[in-house]
Amino acid sequence: MSRIPRLPSSLLRVAACTSVAALALTACGSGSGSGSTSSGSGTVKVGLITKTDTNPFFVKMKEGAEKAAKKDGVQLMTAAGKFDGDNAGQVTAIENMVAAGVKGILITPSDSKAIVPAIAKAKAKGVLVIALDTPTEPQSAVDALFATDNLKAGELIGEYAKAAMKGKTAKIAALDLAPGVSVGVQRHDGFLKGFGATEKDVACAQDTGGDQSKGQTAMENCLQKEPGINLVYTINEPAALGAYTALKAKGREKDVLIVSVDGGCTGTQAVKDGKIAATSQQYPLKMAAEGVNAVVTYAKGGKKASGYTDTGVTLITDKAQTGVTSKDTAFGLENCWG
Repeated sequence: MSRIPRLPSSLLRVAACTSVAALALTACGSGSGSGSTSSGSGTVKVGLITKTDTNPFFVKMKEGAEKAAKKDGVQLMTAAGKFDGDNAGQVTAIENMVAAGVKGILITPSDSKAIVPAIAKAKAKGVLVIALDTPTEPQSAVDALFATDNLKAGELIGEYAKAAMKGKTAKIAALDLAPGVSVGVQRHDGFLKGFGATEKDVACAQDTGGDQSKGQTAMENCLQKEPGINLVYTINEPAALGAYTALKAKGREKDVLIVSVDGGCTGTQAVKDGKIAATSQQYPLKMAAEGVNAVVTYAKGGKKASGYTDTGVTLITDKAQTGVTSKDTAFGLENCWG
């Protein structure tokens, strides 16, 4: 950005918050809590690229990054795709951030494979790249991964569902994410493993993109295909609430068990309200905060974060089952997405 003599600093901050290509790439001032806005060479710049800027999970992740950046006195640049799956937008964001001089980039990949070449180019420029929540394929394409063990998250709700069904024959509906997305695959596979089931035991599988309205449509389709469905696994709580709406419309909300993953505040409240039986709670704010701290450590001393850091998962339910470790919704609401 060219310097303009005597332009008020408030206007400079506004000018810094401009849209770039298909993404919202920002480095906003003190009101956003995103840290220093100095463009001097001594300021450490950290980039955060999420799948979207509307999903509450990624909103919380951004909040965690902003708080950590403010605490560490670094400049945070943020970007988000127009939709979940916007790989081209994420590639553009990486290129823009590298050009802006970031020391590190935190990214939740929309396409775990397609994003790898862009990450490789950033790393070749000396940028530390850390994946949050969603691993790349291969995982070694990034310097480090801070994420929930999504396979374990799925296993927890699978084990819970098995215990809660109390020996009843399960007719399973799986409301998944999208084909080939590692987070969705791991949660789905974990659920089946925890329940002791296989793909042959899934009566209906539908993709939802993690969206509530699509979750409702998916559930409606599954009920048409197999009216006797009595167990619903969902990729996240928006999809679970969509499923609940569809079931309620059929008068089935009380006799179908719904389990999910994420543990957001709205989703945890839905567990408390009895709409969802249980959810595996993860912690995106922690992922982002630890990611920012890792970039700062690299910037100050050259030490790179490496490998996988498990940021934790907790089963949340108010209907505990014998043999399945869980916490109640009081704990869940106190710690939702912390």
